[in-house]
Amino acid sequence: MVRMGNKSLITRDVGFISCEMGCFFRYFLQLVEKVCGGADLKKHRTGDLKFIQQLNESVVLEVIREKGPISRSKIAKVLEVSPTTVTSAVNLLMAKELVVEDGIGISSGGRKPVLLRFNPTAHSIIGVSVTNTKITIAVLDLHGNIRKREVHPTNYAKGKVMVELLVTKVSQFVQLYEDLPHCQGISVVLPGIIDAQHGTVSYNSKLDLFDVPLAKIIEEQIHLPVFIDNDANALVLSEYYFGSFTHYKNLIYITIDEGIGSGIMINGQIFRGSNGSSGEIGHTSVVPDGMKCECGSRGCLENYVSWPVIYAKIVAAMMANAIQSTMYTMIGGDIRKLTPEVFLKALQEEDPLALRIMQEMVRYLSIALKNYIHLFDPEAIILSGSVVQGNQLLVEQLQQAVKKKVIPNLRSKINIQLTPLGSENRMVGAAAVLFNNKFRFTFAASD
Repeated sequence: MVRMGNKSLITRDVGFISCEMGCFFRYFLQLVEKVCGGADLKKHRTGDLKFIQQLNESVVLEVIREKGPISRSKIAKVLEVSPTTVTSAVNLLMAKELVVEDGIGISSGGRKPVLLRFNPTAHSIIGVSVTNTKITIAVLDLHGNIRKREVHPTNYAKGKVMVELLVTKVSQFVQLYEDLPHCQGISVVLPGIIDAQHGTVSYNSKLDLFDVPLAKIIEEQIHLPVFIDNDANALVLSEYYFGSFTHYKNLIYITIDEGIGSGIMINGQIFRGSNGSSGEIGHTSVVPDGMKCECGSRGCLENYVSWPVIYAKIVAAMMANAIQSTMYTMIGGDIRKLTPEVFLKALQEEDPLALRIMQEMVRYLSIALKNYIHLFDPEAIILSGSVVQGNQLLVEQLQQAVKKKVIPNLRSKINIQLTPLGSENRMVGAAAVLFNNKFRFTFAASD
């Protein structure tokens, strides 16, 4: 199936395919020939011509965004297509204000070329991030820059109450937004198993959301296109579009916070699996017959590494007075003031309790990462979340531990890094989800 974002355009048994831009376009021409049976495209139905037009726009926009300012002739050379094809696509993109002319280039003989660049500020995105404790809503441009932002506590709402709260807060935000005609849509990211194609939250036990058609519910209330995705998928897309990993095609993104999730990118595309449940690293077993998990299994990584577990370990050690810790002084003996920030500060001060807990994190995380590396062979593994942000000591120890566990020929290629996007990465991820859905073609296995 060929898709632009999550919109199905044409179905054929073509498998899961992605490659560099020139190869991508050549493959597309072969696919069109296969679909049309070699017939003149002008004689084919309007739907196929619209499909070709959309693909042309998508690939031309991608080149301009990545390589601009760039001339029309240079785009044609990059894509190995005719200048007429590029000109037609550029005209459509300029009409939508997604591309603008930006100066004159150097001539290699003849008239100097007019340069084109991506125009990210002409349009906006409303990004929404949902966690167990808060709803964050922001306006962003198409480069992921935040223009306006607000945060609302959820007071641990669940199920129908949570959905109603979310719709209310987003509706109120949209009503006050003055530039709605230029808004490309709403993007919602949250933990759990998400059916992105149908806009459904399939499974989120912590928020008590099961088979909830969230995109449809919000669209009916607000009348804007709505896209939803798993937060870890959004985060890996944010690195791919707006971060320091734009030239990587195979990435693993792991977020460690209230829970643990991961996004998997293979050949520049999100790998979702057949049910949208890929990347549930928090429910992979790292301790055979270990602690019982809320998912029903035992020994899940989430039960050994997430912030609630770390919090419980710190409190238990303090209550038992088993080990001296500066964290007790930092919080003034009030465990309600114990936060991930306190834990990270204690690590910087080489607090013995914090260091012991971090060593346990490394032990369990390294098992999970070893398995991921052997399965997916990523170019990089990116870590984020409240308990790892800025924790370079964890990265260094994790890198060494994973090297000892993987097969010998991979040891020199282990690349574990912290996200450079900082605390706003979830909002940038929301922007990336909408960008990926509206402006980029993807190839995926047929339904």
